[in-house]
Amino acid sequence: MPQYLFAYHGGKTPETPEETETEIGRWQSWFDSIGDAIIDPGNPVGMSRTVSAAGVREDGGPNPLSGYTIIQTDTFDKAVKLAKACPIIGEGSIEVAEIHEVAM
Repeated sequence: MPQYLFAYHGGKTPETPEETETEIGRWQSWFDSIGDAIIDPGNPVGMSRTVSAAGVREDGGPNPLSGYTIIQTDTFDKAVKLAKACPIIGEGSIEVAEIHEVAM
């Protein structure tokens, strides 16, 4: 079954323990709704650097990554449907990409 990467961009960092608890609850509810499709729930990520032929951007570039999740589902359309219900929507966005396994 195809696997898909959800690459999160943006979002909001909770500022209080209460906001953190609420945000964790929102994400847990979403993960529960996805169920067995989750391969790796992922994690938020810290500051990134974008490396290109032009050099290294210390600020992560124009749309830095803020986290990731890996899921599996039958179709790209189903992956997009699952992404639309993610708690980051409204504060950020999700890039959905099919993972192509390459034997090395």
